[in-house]
Amino acid sequence: MSKFDREKVLPRYLLFAALLTAAGIAVLGRAAYIMTAEKDYWTEVASRLTRDSVSVKPNRGNILSCDGQLMASSIPEFKIFMDFQAGGLEKDTMWRDSVDLICEGLHRIFPEKSAKEFKRDLERGHKKMARHWPIWHRRIDYGTYTEVKSLPVFRLSKYKGGFHAEEFNSRRRPFGSLASRTVGDLYGSKDTARFGLELSYDSLLRGTDGLMHRRKVLNKFMSIPVTPPINGADIITTIDVSMQDIAERALIDELRKVNGDMGVAILMEVKTGDVKAMVNMTRCADGEYREIMNNAISYRCEPGSVFKPASIMVALDDGVVDTSFVIHTGSGVMEMHGRFMKDHNWRRGGYQDINVARALEVSSNIGVSYVIDHYYYGQPEKYVEGLYRTGIAEDLRLPLVGYAKPIIRMPKKNKRGQWLNWSKTALPWMSIGYETQVAPINTVAFYNAIANDGKMMQPRFVTKVVKDGETIKEFPPVVLKEQICKPQTVRTLQTVLEHVVSQGLGKKAGSRLFKVAGKTGTAQVSKGAAGYHSGTVDYWLSFAGYFPADDPRYSCIVCIRKSGLPASGGGMSGLVFHHIAEGVMARHLKLSIDDARDTAAAMVPDVKAGNVLAADYVLAHLGIKTRRDWGGSYATGNPIWGKATRGKDEVGLLRQATGSGVVPDVRGMGARDAVYLLESRGLRVRLSGRGKVRSQSCPAGSPVRRGQECVLELE
Repeated sequence: MSKFDREKVLPRYLLFAALLTAAGIAVLGRAAYIMTAEKDYWTEVASRLTRDSVSVKPNRGNILSCDGQLMASSIPEFKIFMDFQAGGLEKDTMWRDSVDLICEGLHRIFPEKSAKEFKRDLERGHKKMARHWPIWHRRIDYGTYTEVKSLPVFRLSKYKGGFHAEEFNSRRRPFGSLASRTVGDLYGSKDTARFGLELSYDSLLRGTDGLMHRRKVLNKFMSIPVTPPINGADIITTIDVSMQDIAERALIDELRKVNGDMGVAILMEVKTGDVKAMVNMTRCADGEYREIMNNAISYRCEPGSVFKPASIMVALDDGVVDTSFVIHTGSGVMEMHGRFMKDHNWRRGGYQDINVARALEVSSNIGVSYVIDHYYYGQPEKYVEGLYRTGIAEDLRLPLVGYAKPIIRMPKKNKRGQWLNWSKTALPWMSIGYETQVAPINTVAFYNAIANDGKMMQPRFVTKVVKDGETIKEFPPVVLKEQICKPQTVRTLQTVLEHVVSQGLGKKAGSRLFKVAGKTGTAQVSKGAAGYHSGTVDYWLSFAGYFPADDPRYSCIVCIRKSGLPASGGGMSGLVFHHIAEGVMARHLKLSIDDARDTAAAMVPDVKAGNVLAADYVLAHLGIKTRRDWGGSYATGNPIWGKATRGKDEVGLLRQATGSGVVPDVRGMGARDAVYLLESRGLRVRLSGRGKVRSQSCPAGSPVRRGQECVLELE
């Protein structure tokens, strides 16, 4: 028989459980009471507690353009508060007398909130006698802070008036959104870097925190510095503000014109790899284009026909073909391993027989894919190894967070000799820019290497770090590959790429003022699981090249993503490339003043009617002969009113005599002389238009009626 007496023991357990439950409920209730009813009391207690040591934030370093212009800088911002316990009864009396003036002033400074709302909010804080009551819910700049501090009570010291502020470092970009994804930004509330150069070089820009002790002396806290903060260093970028502006405007204009979804433009300096401009535009919900993502370095996609020069480079370098090798493209359709390869003009009969050079000029899919498939079908790994050799698959090791290196898969076989990741159609389609994933920055680095005679440079974003006017660190240009192919192969491709623009599909990218070389690209964009056949087709349009082709200084790529037709890499992206190239090259023009002289143009100016004495003075200083019927000089004479006639090598200045009681003829005069002459005779003048006087409402020679309005039509 069990010794356990259920009837005696069970009530004890139940009583014990009830006591524990009651204690738990009491603890929860007390916690809830403290969090609600006693919240203000404990908040006030916490505000009285100060740490012995506090950290002091340094000033964040600046980000500057290549020519020293500020692209990002730190300025102080403030959150403003009121301590209603400071100052005692004296301050309290001043507050009651001045609260209406204070609220009116706050409304004037912050129009979004009415004076009544300010008063209601501040009176609530006054009733609670809060020590840290927020006056405005957002940060304000220094100018606004000084305006608020000039209001009654607020202008007193914080111990007498109670007005105080918390200071923050705020990042400001003088050029607005220009290159915003490249420069980067901070989390405003945390003062920590989010992306771009701000994040990549955060340790240099941020500086080192200082340390300060706080001691209470005579009921006031004194701050005693222990370790001063070390301000952050400045970084000098490769970005050129004017080039960035040129590229951004050209890209946005074309995106609006073609209704594009996304656009990228990158401009690099050939010899150094310096990125002078990088634009990343995405269409937002409101239809405007903004820099949301750094697609130039992170958007890996199938590049399309701009990839073809890399394929031909492999074939030329391996010696399997030369540019004179002829391909029979037929009517523009060719079966390849069960799929049909088509040229863009297959509906118009194709290109028939063309050589390798012409295949690149007209961007023939069949021409390029036939060469690669014919010579590398049995050993596709040799072709992919050749691509790696060209540098288009190179990891550029960019300092920007978010960079996605290219994906070009290497063919692999299992133990039984079967392909693991390869198909029969992989090689021909890879050769024309499909079945690969390459970001625009890698493509432009490849074309930059072609322009640089085969030397591949790492894209550079920062040239040096400066502290207190002294350079503390430099970032010299980095060569990733001394030679991406044989010198003869580079020269051949340079010639072919120049012909693409001069006599191929890239004509719209060219310029009448200098030579341009490059390649067009138009690729269908896969929509994930839906593939390429999911209704509306998306296109990735691109043009990559360099200029001037005979002495390359800059390489550039322009990419546009859009839905539906028309879609043309040469006609759309190439046009943006054209505007960027001409805008950039125009900055380097240094013309002599003699170039502005046109031997066929007349050097005698057209002189307006009016004060011919003043005209004679100006013409004499310009060395132009005048013919006149009066004497005197501009320095000593009164105005002489008249008309001017232009001869072959001189200007005739003829006096126009008018009586003081009649309306003068002011036709042909400038507005200034005409108004002076009419108003000096008592007329009121009203002007319409701009330029010189074409007609006057008061006929010349008619009697003057003082106060009469005379309307002058100008053109």
